[in-house]
Amino acid sequence: MRSVPFRPTRPVRRAGLLMAACASAILSAGAARAERLAFVLNSADATISEFDIDTHQEVRRVSVLREPHHTAPTPDGKYLLVGDTAGNMVFFLDAVTGERVKQIPIADPYQLQFSPDGRFFTIAGLARNQVDIYDAADYHLLHRLHVDAMPSHMNYAPDSSVVYVSLQDSGKVTAIETATGNVLWTSDVGSTPAGVLWHNGQILVGVMGTNYVAALDPTDGHVARKIEMAPGPHNLFVSPDQKRLYVTCRASGVIERLDWDTLNVVQSYHVAGGPDDIVFAPDGKMWATLRWRQHVAIIDTASGDITGTIRTGRSPHGIWLNTNQPLLHLSMADRPALPTP
Repeated sequence: MRSVPFRPTRPVRRAGLLMAACASAILSAGAARAERLAFVLNSADATISEFDIDTHQEVRRVSVLREPHHTAPTPDGKYLLVGDTAGNMVFFLDAVTGERVKQIPIADPYQLQFSPDGRFFTIAGLARNQVDIYDAADYHLLHRLHVDAMPSHMNYAPDSSVVYVSLQDSGKVTAIETATGNVLWTSDVGSTPAGVLWHNGQILVGVMGTNYVAALDPTDGHVARKIEMAPGPHNLFVSPDQKRLYVTCRASGVIERLDWDTLNVVQSYHVAGGPDDIVFAPDGKMWATLRWRQHVAIIDTASGDITGTIRTGRSPHGIWLNTNQPLLHLSMADRPALPTP
């Protein structure tokens, strides 16, 4: 029996064309929305969740190797770098589309950051007890320092001449000259230091094993002041308008807002689940990863109310929104002008 080719009727053809047009419109809308992405690193799942900032829906989940923790946008804003610590790899994601573009092998990239002038790219290798300073132009290693012990967070001087690194297991902070790799000083700050921030000519350090942020003199590292707050201050962040400072106190489930000038605590946000890293959305709300709840909390900074949560993978850690300027990621209070791409 001869088969007869199927020829759709005119109404069916119109329906098909309509469906194709609708699908095209949906894809176009999705592409437009993909330009406003939130990237969340799921450390225990070896994945990166990418969310639509406006709808809070997950657009895709990108696989990496073993254990992603922190991010660093390139100074030109083209790529978002993701450090896979246990995988000894840095992944490059397209900062607009979120697609994984390439990867380069780098030892233990736990914390990673570009210098404000875009010349240096520094890695804090927490597991290997080393700090590596790379040439940001081609990622070749300039200096490797073996430190004692567990380098975890960092920040640069505004002129990029020095990088300050916290050493969690030794209770110290060390200052390293970026051009030479020489250690300028190492200072005792208290039990389990983590986040580091340059602010108004001093270095602020979240000291997790205490209830204070230490303010250090950058010339010799001595602790000039201890700013009391909720137990377990972990990391420090600057709002996009550069008028507010925030400290995540992960162990106590509190985010503290500090007065810009006095550094006194002026507002406390209670956010259960281990608030860790934070960013700010275009509507002014704060997004905080909750390491122990597999969620991101969205917080109204005026009222302190949690206005929503987004489910993530296990142990969400680093977070970045592609609506932010690249150097906002550095959490530098005395931030210089953005370099020319």
